Amino acid sequence: MSLMSLLWPAFALAILLVFVHAIFGLEIIKRGVIFTDLAIGQFAAIGVALSLLFFDGKYAFGLTLLFALIGALLISTATYRVKHIEAFIGMLYALGASAIIVLLSNTTQGTELFNKLQATDILFTSPSDLWEPLFLYGTIAILFSLFYYTLTGLKKEILFFGLLALTVTSSVQLAGVLVVFVLLIVPAFLALLQTKFSPLPFAWSAGSLIIIASMVFSYLYDLPTGYTIVFIASLCGIVSALAVKRDK
Repeated sequence: MSLMSLLWPAFALAILLVFVHAIFGLEIIKRGVIFTDLAIGQFAAIGVALSLLFFDGKYAFGLTLLFALIGALLISTATYRVKHIEAFIGMLYALGASAIIVLLSNTTQGTELFNKLQATDILFTSPSDLWEPLFLYGTIAILFSLFYYTLTGLKKEILFFGLLALTVTSSVQLAGVLVVFVLLIVPAFLALLQTKFSPLPFAWSAGSLIIIASMVFSYLYDLPTGYTIVFIASLCGIVSALAVKRDK
């Protein structure tokens, strides 16, 4: 069995993840609130932890969405009320991460579950796993393109963070908090470093290439897929940032 025939569902899921996260990533970097997605992702992971801890994995989507929306609502409200917004978002991230540790601290699989929430192995995704994210991410992309650029003020913020929360609700369960973070930031960051191509298509192309190469590398060398994606994507972003001369 060839590598492509074995891993094509995982590759398809990876491209879907890059597709939707690059849309939000470009806006997050332009806004200068880089930790937004990480904070919302950690809040979403609280819902996953509660589902695993108290309901044997049931109600995961509903609980994850609930906590992602709470995080998004706090950030969208703080945008208009808090002076140092990046510090506020950093505190939200710390609150979410510590809450997960506290919740899982007395379980026998606490460390394992925490690591899984941070970076999940998506390598052996099945074809049936693709339908839900395909429909969800397609719907989110359509709603974003139709309404984001026509709204203003608080309505625009609620739409942005609401759709981001819905995206993160799904992707945190599929890929983990840290993988979601690098997919939001690295492809968009690379796209904004260059001026030759349109940012969004470039982010899609660069992100897809990075995540698929990372997955192949993790498969060939038997490495944890989620953390391999985080490592290689982060390394690509750092090297590219240092290689490109900053305009004065």
